[in-house]
Amino acid sequence: MTKWLTGALTAGLILNAGIAIAQTVGPAGEAATPSAEVALTDADIAALKDKGYKAALLWHTSSDFTNAVGQGATDEFKRAGIEIAVTTDAQFDAARQRSDIETALAAKPNVILALPLDPVTSAEAFRQAVTDGAKLVFLSNVPKDYKHGAEYAAIVTDDLYQMGKQAADALAKSIGGKGKVGYIFHDATYYVTNQRDQAFKTTIEKDYPEIKIVAEQGISDPARAEELASAMLLQNPDLDGIYVTWAEPADGVLAALRSAGNTKTKIVTLDLAEPVALDMVKGGNVTALVADKAYELGRAMAAAGMKSLLGQETPAFVVAPALTVTKENVSQGWKDSLNRDAPQSVLDAAK
Repeated sequence: MTKWLTGALTAGLILNAGIAIAQTVGPAGEAATPSAEVALTDADIAALKDKGYKAALLWHTSSDFTNAVGQGATDEFKRAGIEIAVTTDAQFDAARQRSDIETALAAKPNVILALPLDPVTSAEAFRQAVTDGAKLVFLSNVPKDYKHGAEYAAIVTDDLYQMGKQAADALAKSIGGKGKVGYIFHDATYYVTNQRDQAFKTTIEKDYPEIKIVAEQGISDPARAEELASAMLLQNPDLDGIYVTWAEPADGVLAALRSAGNTKTKIVTLDLAEPVALDMVKGGNVTALVADKAYELGRAMAAAGMKSLLGQETPAFVVAPALTVTKENVSQGWKDSLNRDAPQSVLDAAK
């Protein structure tokens, strides 16, 4: 799910303080509620119908991931007869997102789903929506100083700990439970990537005593991934595996391995993307991709918003399941995560 964000949340400091966690927590340390527990009853659906309610989907970008989240939300709203009045794409521009919010408010939506791009500017940008009484449900980020139950109904994101843990388990399996690995983490204070990265590292150190993390490299700009990976490989040419914080920089790491003629070092990364998936199904360096259930994220966001409309209590922090996608289950894994078929190139190569 992770894409490059213009604003990082200071709540990630819970990890930077060196506190190892064994489960996913929210940006302010909130306990996680599984998304399956955020569901509407038949009576809830009946109570929502024919009220003229409208929803707005204010996305941060356009991608397979956001399409899947949006479809999950749309299908859930449709069950209750709620119209999607506005859908926008801010193209990772916080100023544009502010304009999108103003445009959406003209349609008077009762529920707004969004990923706030910048905590500070978003706090002001969404203020009018709060004043208007719209129920806000946020994907992963939250505006600065917003309080659950007052300004927003819920934050919904991945099961971050499980994503990192499953990545560690997959990499360990691919190298036979022993060897030397590199660790390329997101070098920014953002609780989503911080927890996923830390869960990988903690799992390796705790569960796999014969695997040693011998090289660590932070990355803030995905465009530098190939350069940073090349330097890591120059100093550690015998790495058995490398963990990469998400799929876009993993593509750069893969390019570095190819340039070095390295077919041995395995890569595990997070999120689904065609280039790394294609390498995986062709038996290349990529051995597994760990993804979230994006469609389920959208369903849970819509359900939380509708429960709030009904005056029901909603959990502050909700997480959707993680899944490990390999060559063997790539077709089903893509559907489970994104509710769509894998790219044709991947399906053809997997035959």
